[in-house]
Formats: sequence, C-alpha cells, structure tokens
Amino acid sequence: MRLPNRMRPFHGLPSVSLNLPTHRGSILKNHMTSTEAIQSALSAVQQAAEQKQISQTAKENIGAWLTEHRYADYLPEVIQHIEDEKWQSLDDAFWTIIPFGTGGRRGRMYPIGSNAINDRTIGESAQGLANYVRRFTGKTKGLSCAIAYDTRHKSRHFTELCAGIMVAAGFKVYLLDDYRATPQLSFAVRYKQCDCGIMVTASHNPPSDNAVKVYWSSGAQVLPPHDKAIIEEVMTCQEIVSVSFEEALKSQQVEMITEEIDQAYLDAASACAFPGPREAKVLYTPLHGVGSAAVIPLLQRDGFETVEIYEPHREPSGDFPNVPGHVSNPENKAVFDQPIESARENGFDLILATDPDCDRIGCAAPVSTDTAGRWRTFTGNEIGSILTEFVLSQRAAQGNLNSNDYIIKTLVTSELTRRIADHYGVRCESDLLVGFKYIAQVMDEQGPENFVFGTEESHGYLIGQYCRDKDGAVASMLMCELIALLKAEGRSLHEYLGDLYQKHGQHREELINLIMEGSEGMAAITRLMEAFRQNPPESLAGLRIQRLRDYQSNTLTEISSQQQSNLTGPTGNLIIMDLEEDGNYVAVRPSGTEPKIKLYVFTRLSVEASQDADAASEKLTQRVAELEQDIRKYADENC
Repeated sequence: MRLPNRMRPFHGLPSVSLNLPTHRGSILKNHMTSTEAIQSALSAVQQAAEQKQISQTAKENIGAWLTEHRYADYLPEVIQHIEDEKWQSLDDAFWTIIPFGTGGRRGRMYPIGSNAINDRTIGESAQGLANYVRRFTGKTKGLSCAIAYDTRHKSRHFTELCAGIMVAAGFKVYLLDDYRATPQLSFAVRYKQCDCGIMVTASHNPPSDNAVKVYWSSGAQVLPPHDKAIIEEVMTCQEIVSVSFEEALKSQQVEMITEEIDQAYLDAASACAFPGPREAKVLYTPLHGVGSAAVIPLLQRDGFETVEIYEPHREPSGDFPNVPGHVSNPENKAVFDQPIESARENGFDLILATDPDCDRIGCAAPVSTDTAGRWRTFTGNEIGSILTEFVLSQRAAQGNLNSNDYIIKTLVTSELTRRIADHYGVRCESDLLVGFKYIAQVMDEQGPENFVFGTEESHGYLIGQYCRDKDGAVASMLMCELIALLKAEGRSLHEYLGDLYQKHGQHREELINLIMEGSEGMAAITRLMEAFRQNPPESLAGLRIQRLRDYQSNTLTEISSQQQSNLTGPTGNLIIMDLEEDGNYVAVRPSGTEPKIKLYVFTRLSVEASQDADAASEKLTQRVAELEQDIRKYADENC
C-alpha cells in the first residue's frame, strides 16, 4: 500500500549496544547544562519545528525533557543530540509518548526519548505499578513482586532496574535469575502468591525492541479496572525512587527462586500430559530465546527421549543472528526453512519452534508419513484447531468431559475450534477481544475447574490451571504427544487436519499486516479504521458484505438497510465485516504492540463442498488471494 512519508524506520537506534559513550561533544565534556545551555537548546528546537525538521509533538516532549526536573539525568544527552542536529533521531524518539498499554510498554530502545524504551520509560512503568499496588492494597509493607527476563539486549539491566524500584517501594522481589519463559513468570506469581509480576521481554519483536509485561496477582496480565489505573499512575509518574540492585540483594529483599520455580513449574506442567506413545523424533528450535530451559526438561519428563535442539538457533542472543531478518517469530514460515532441510535429512517427525519468551509455538511436519518428502508449516489457527481436537478427544476417551466443560478462543480465532467443541458437547467461550489475558479472565470467571483449553490465532495455547498465560512449552508437549500417537497409527499431522475439514468444512485463515510507522502512520491507521466504520467496501472477493460489527460502539449494522442494533460483547477497537457466505468474514483492528493494522481473513466451505479436499483447498486459496487483493486496494485508497 502507499505509505505516508513519515512511515519510516527508527533511524536513531544503535544496532546492538545502547550504552552511552563516556565522552561526547562539547556540551557533555564541559558540563554545559546551565540555564543558558537549556535556553539555547530550546531555541534550536523551536527553529527545527518551524522548519519542519521535527514535529510539533516532538518539540513539546523535547521541551519537557529539557526543563522538567524528573528528566535531569538525561539533560546532557538531549542537549548533545540538539547540538549535533540529530533531528531525525530526536523526532523518532520524541514525537509521541510511548503508551503503557493494558499489558505493559513495548517499543524500540534508545537512551533518551518519550517514545523509546530506556531507563526512564521502564522506570516509570515499574514505579507506576508499585504506586498502584500500594494504593489498591492499602499496604506499604508485606508486598511482593516476581520478575523474570528473556535474552534480549538490556533485559537483565531493565530487570535489575525494576527490582530496585520495587524494593524501594516496599516490595519483596522474587527473581528468576536466568533467562526464563513468560509462562514461568505467570506461574511464579501464582506459586509465590505475589501481588504482581513483571516480565522483561518484547516477545517476537525485532532485536531493536524491548518491553515490560505487567502481571496481576492472578498470574494474568493486568485487566480492568487495574489496567487503566496503572496506566494513569505510569503516565503521571514524576519521581522514580530506587535502590541499587546490589543494595537490594544485600538487604535480602531480592530472593532468587530460579531452581524452586523450575521444579514446581515442571511438576505442574507435566501433570497436564496425556498417556500414550512416546516414540517420535523431534527437532526443536528456541529461535535464540529462552525456550530450552522450559521445553526440553518438560519433554524429557513426559518421556520423549529423541528431542534435539537445532544448533544454529541454540545460542541465547538478543541479535537473533541465524533467523531470517533477525526476527524470531514462529508465525514466520521462513524461520523453518533451514530446520526443515535438517529434519528431512535426518528423519525427524516434527519441528517445533518457540518465540524468544517461549509463550507461543510454531510447528512444521511432513505432508505424508514420509519424513524425507515434502514438509509444510502450520498457521496459528491450524495448530489451535489441531490441539483443540486432540485435547477434547483425549478427555472424551478418558470419560473426563461433560457439558459444564468449556474451551476459550478470541473473536479473531478460527471458528473451526467452536465447531470441534460443539462436536464434543462442550461450550466455546469466544466473545473476547485479542489478548490472552481475556482468556485468563474467562477462566477465573467461569471456573478454572471446568476449563479445558484456550487458544488464540497468534500461536498461543494453554491447558491446565497452573498459570494464566499462554505456554509454548506445554503446547509443545501436547503436539509431541499427538505426533507420537499419529506415528503409531501410520498417519501424518496434515492428514489429521484434513480429517477435521472433512467433518466440519474446510477452513482457511490469513493475517494481513499493514505496517504504518511514525506520527503520520498513526494518523493513517486512524483514518483507515474510520473508513471501515463509515464507508466499508460493498464487497470483497465477489462476496457482498452483509453486516458490520463494530465493537468500539457496540453496534451491528445491516449493510443493505443500514439498520443498526445493539451488539453484545466486549468493547474495543475491532471491526468485523460478515460476508454473504456463512463462515466468511474479515476482522480489522490496530495492533496494540506494533505500528500496524492487522486484518484477519476467515474463509470456509460447507462440509459437502469440502469432500473433494484438493478442489476445496484450491477454491479457498483463490478466495483468500482475492480478499487480500481487494483489502489492500481499499486500504491504499483510504489511508
């Protein structure tokens, strides 16, 4: 699509190290942070704004960092950038205030700036969380927080910074003192009965990024009403009070719990296993992340003896050096290209991949039972459907399934999972916005004792009650159990999915990302969302749009009559356009963590039309391609 001029990379980002040099230009060497220096810098910023070298919002935010006491530590560096006329870097770093969303704060790292991940923005996040928990509980002592971190650049540094802030606020910190998975942090919050938790990770984002995810005492990411109240504390944070990490350790207010949690988590996660064959040869890649510490011990505990790590991806590294584009995302088919070659040559039955913080999985398997033949990866919706069928069929075979049991999915997750649940006579809770925290919320509202399985399209899955976030390690265990069962039966994983299409109709889903960076990108996102609401396309891929579901206004509009009615369900910035053929629709929403709009395409053919599998697959492939073409054309005309 046509991108506005300001939808561009963050030019100011150093490629690896974010440590400030000890000797910079004349201002830093001469310590010129006097009133005169500040006024000179303010004048230069004003002139840059007038010449449109920086945006007006950048001018305002830079002004705050130059004049407000809370930013005093960063003043020399800001002034140095101004003296060096690094206007592009300054505009990137200051054009907005990086949002603290309902799950935390995520973005590109840069040593200064309101629109960057740095000591100030991470510190505000930890301080805001501490302030709110103290206010909510009414306590200043006896509070606790679990903290963990992944392999990204500066993750350990940000971890120690957060720990020092939480200790200064009266919290005891339980620290996972090595690279560990996000679900292990969720588990630790519950296991140690903490008031909150912090995970330092940017999940599958590029190496330039980092973030904090914030967890409540339930082990889930923060939910209403806590989320908005924490956001308010973060965005109004003035003073950050901290003690050094060494001082926090010495005072015994930081306790290392790595081995304790490793063992307890392993016990809890392995209790979710199903009996059955364990003969399968599995190739696993952690994609340079934390997954090896969770996946390998769990598979070994479950009886899988032939699990090998793909060596080029073994090294924990924030550069993600050996994955395409240095982006460790199991949604990206390209990360499997080299592992597939190795698997074909060495007779593996399955390839598993987890993202850097090991809360999501991807997988690839031979199309037939011939491991040396053609391989294909699976989408997040396909994996979710496969695991839903496996878990429900195993529970049914054990006689451990009844009408009070339920699965959970989001509004943008395949309806195939609902049809599978219907087949087994269990409920499917699905009126959920995007985010696994909403699955966790339903678990606690509906009763975790009847929870069977949770799935979302972005490769996140959970079974069991031990934590309240998606878990790549346990999902890996379930997939290995299924592949071993299918191997014993002489069937392939792709044939297993094909059987589901024969029973429930062939489904095909596609995710389209429209990336729009910078301030103009944000404006383009807003325009495009408004266009879908006010003037949606009449048809897509030759199928008329019958109705529009707007979850922001909670209205349902019949397109032909323009008649509106109330839409039951959650409230959020999500639009769903239902096409005239049942099971075909398009969902649209802005990403909550990255500068892009996400469009989810859902297609389906009836059971009768799906019996000729090849013809049905070809028809849906063509339909998805036409939908994407029409959507991109519409977006290009309206953003």
